[in-house]
Amino acid sequence: MNTSPAPLAIPHAETAEAVLAMLQVDSEIGLSQEEAQERINRFGFNELQEEPPPSLVQRVWDQLREFLVIILIVACVISVLVGELGDAAAILAIVILNTVIGVVQESRAENALRSLKKLASPEAQVLRAGHWQRLLGRTLVPGDIILIETGNYVAADIRLIDTSNLRVDESALTGESVPATKRSQAEVAPEAMTGERPNMAFMSTVVTYGRGKGVVVATGMQTAVGQIAQLLSGYKEVETPLQRRLDEMGKVLGIAALIVSAIVFGIGIYRQRDPLDMFLTAISLAIAAVPEGLPAIVTICLALGVQRMIKRHALVRNLPVIETLGSATVICSDKTGTLTQNQMTIDAVFADGRVFQVSGKGYDPAGEIRLEGEAIQGPDFPGLERLMQAAVLCNDALWEEHRSSAGEKATWSIVGDPTEGALLVAAGKLGLDRQALNATYPRLAEIPFDSTRKRMTTIHANPDGSGYVASVKGATELVLELSDRIYTGRQVMALSGAQREEILRLNRLWASQALRILAFAYRPISEVPDEPDAASLESDLIFLGLAAMRDPAREEVKAAIAIAQAAGLQTVMITGDNRETALAIAKELQLVIDDQGVMTGSELERMGDEELARRVDQVKVFARVSPEHKLRIVEALQANPDHVIAMTGDGVNDAPALKRAHIGVAMGITGTDVAKEMADMVLTDDNYASIVAAIEEGRVIYANIRKFVFFLLSCNAGEVLIVLAATIAFGFPLLHPIQLLWLNLVTDGLPAVALGVETGDPDIMTRPPRPVREPIINRRMWILIGIQAIVDASATLGVYGMALMAGEPAIVAETMAFTTLVCAELVRAYTSRSEFHSVFTIGVFKNRFMVLATGISLLLLLVVMYVPFLQPLFYTFPLSLRDWLKILPFIFLPAVGAEVAKLVLRHLLPRDDDKRNHAAAC
Repeated sequence: MNTSPAPLAIPHAETAEAVLAMLQVDSEIGLSQEEAQERINRFGFNELQEEPPPSLVQRVWDQLREFLVIILIVACVISVLVGELGDAAAILAIVILNTVIGVVQESRAENALRSLKKLASPEAQVLRAGHWQRLLGRTLVPGDIILIETGNYVAADIRLIDTSNLRVDESALTGESVPATKRSQAEVAPEAMTGERPNMAFMSTVVTYGRGKGVVVATGMQTAVGQIAQLLSGYKEVETPLQRRLDEMGKVLGIAALIVSAIVFGIGIYRQRDPLDMFLTAISLAIAAVPEGLPAIVTICLALGVQRMIKRHALVRNLPVIETLGSATVICSDKTGTLTQNQMTIDAVFADGRVFQVSGKGYDPAGEIRLEGEAIQGPDFPGLERLMQAAVLCNDALWEEHRSSAGEKATWSIVGDPTEGALLVAAGKLGLDRQALNATYPRLAEIPFDSTRKRMTTIHANPDGSGYVASVKGATELVLELSDRIYTGRQVMALSGAQREEILRLNRLWASQALRILAFAYRPISEVPDEPDAASLESDLIFLGLAAMRDPAREEVKAAIAIAQAAGLQTVMITGDNRETALAIAKELQLVIDDQGVMTGSELERMGDEELARRVDQVKVFARVSPEHKLRIVEALQANPDHVIAMTGDGVNDAPALKRAHIGVAMGITGTDVAKEMADMVLTDDNYASIVAAIEEGRVIYANIRKFVFFLLSCNAGEVLIVLAATIAFGFPLLHPIQLLWLNLVTDGLPAVALGVETGDPDIMTRPPRPVREPIINRRMWILIGIQAIVDASATLGVYGMALMAGEPAIVAETMAFTTLVCAELVRAYTSRSEFHSVFTIGVFKNRFMVLATGISLLLLLVVMYVPFLQPLFYTFPLSLRDWLKILPFIFLPAVGAEVAKLVLRHLLPRDDDKRNHAAAC
């Protein structure tokens, strides 16, 4: 029997307890996995209905509306009317094949983009079976217990159970620009409008401040946003600048092809050739000369590249950024979690005027707190115990134990901020338990951490009823500045200048050892304000001490920075940590070699925009900066028009810098939903090395696109030149219309797609970034296209002339010429795998897709040549072994020409990046 509840109609008019009861869920345990799955089966996934994709009929119709396809259909009809049924059947087969290929390409591209959209959807922090976990928002069901905090998108409609200074931007629903204040205990009338429900948070709205806990009451189309049919903003299928440029180039080539076709048609008529044959030839030539499938192939290439990037922990949300990645010149990276492991471990604590050492590693409770090598107990050192109490109370993280089966060794994990998690672990070594401590000192209010204040404050009731205490943690210099007393040796005394200097000296010493330091303080208060104010609460504090934690640099980052430097990429560290900590990590990563190249936020504040733009290129480390400073750094770097900036970020306040940068990079693990929404790319492992890997993939993808564009254009240019030269020399085009269409769709198409999955040149990351304004086909490539067209035409016409001189029948000579051209293009596809390197250097058969593509194309050639009923349709004749041996040298001639041309141009026309390297060296 199904006992799952239905979504509630008016949860805002019910108490939180009543809503939980109706949804049959415990707010401290959440749903079991089995119950959640049953509710998904009943209510469906938590997603809004979107416009359905085009039907198969619509896709086919879109293909048939193409201008050149319409011309082909007209040619087919004319062929039928004049009795050329063979030509009509062949042309119709080509139209069908072209349509099938087009529909398949479009479907694959659209499916890839839709899958990316699902991957990029927001996540939620959900309580399932007593454990907090991050799940995709689409998997939420009514009854799920979720946490929301600053920067989160609310993933479903929720009835709030608990709130702390929670404010939510509901402008997407109500149009009200001022964030709405939320209170879980608010009483709301049943008829209240959406914007008048302070005890509710709605799907697609954004948390701007504070945090809250709630129970999901509606998902998908049952939510408020679903009922007004407003779609979430997400991954948008847009035409990239590269695709637009290719479209424009295709139009230019189309006009040129039509002109050449008209010339060929005119010469044929002048030579008194059959008008229908010449008409079909002209049309086929126009179709063959224009690589109309380029935009679709580019989309597939981009989509396949995006899938490869996902495997390297980079999720691209906007396809155009892939083109930009290859031009990136500067990576502005956060330190914590991106350059470092974000696995904090407390190394030392300063309290009671002494320094205590903390043993242990990671989140395992094994270890102890020592003083001068001896393990200590908390009650013996009240200052230390009081500091650790403040560290636990002023803390939103959870420290969880996991056992997969009875008797198995436990594993431990942190839910929440790693810094706060490390504090819980250290406090646990002193015997302090978070749950027990929060029960003894219940939290009544809080002022959440923000990047401007650089501190957090919570207010708790004293267990003896004697009043309340505000616990504060934050940056050392700021907390110390707000303190006028110090707790030491069981008493509170005035904080002297000498004590301040000693604390700052210790802070500098620890920072120089790459330790991250937090200061702790408290203040007794007599009452809890309705609206806690930082200015009044965070003053006249009693200083407790410091906690120093180590966040080791990621092992792979040092190598990644070296790779980036070799690739002409400048890496800039941006951190809120102090100068000494930032400099120590930068030296460890060999980002800097001395104390130069460091700028603090206060120094940046004093600079004008022009001075910052002049100096920014010399700065490798920005320390003690706020998210607002990031925007100024980006704009200063962008003052140099040659710079392309990748900027990382994870917080709400990082969003402007992420949007302003050429490449906004959000953190997938620690990043807020707002940051992810503004970013072009999300790192699923928050790792700097993944940025470098993404840039490498971006370079490879763009280089592959250039390769297959070059290959298709050089093939088409050769075919046009053959038809034009043959028409002038022999009075007929040599290649029949059906052969031209075959070359365009079958012979050239499959190897072109295979070029799109090349792994890249071995020196792809030793070249400088590609200039943004560099055209797809540069001067070197146009020269190579011209050379290839001439060699292709020479080989094909040479074989035809040789066969005629040997007395071969015309049909044999034409078949030998057609076969030579097809095989030459298949062989030359291998040389197109690198713009600069020899095919023997990169490995002839390394690209298995190329072997498969050329193998299929060759097999299809043999089919149309040796299957009797296809021979009249394709104007072919079964060649003998002797014929094959005659044309074999001509088949390899274009490939040899391509290799020689690359070698010669390497010396006569140095690569653009060689020039840039030389300029940089100078």
